[in-house]
Amino acid sequence: MNQAPQRALILFAHGARAASWAAPFERLRDMTQARMPGTRVALAFLELMTPQLSELVAELAAAGAARITVVPVFLGQGGHVLRDLPLLVEQLRNDHPGVAIEVAGAVGEDPSVLKAMTDYCVAAAGGA
Repeated sequence: MNQAPQRALILFAHGARAASWAAPFERLRDMTQARMPGTRVALAFLELMTPQLSELVAELAAAGAARITVVPVFLGQGGHVLRDLPLLVEQLRNDHPGVAIEVAGAVGEDPSVLKAMTDYCVAAAGGA
């Protein structure tokens, strides 16, 4: 029987009512997984879609993950990232004391992500 990797990466997105909304996040998960074959890469949602963060962390912990990194796939540090996520992670750390859970900044706050978005916007407008 395959044992789960000791490390896991969760891409944490908001969620939406339309299932098609998740498609770019699923592609991001798959592309990230391809670059990190020794790490389980999974997608969790705050609301409206499953799995939610708490159920995914419980699944990963039960499968033996010792270290989980959560990357908020949000453009900015709004209320969900600043208020909701820290409360969720605090509860998860209490529920799974043997698992180290780290949280990265919102993906849209990273300078390299902003540069890629700028490049796309400029190209879309026909700029250089």
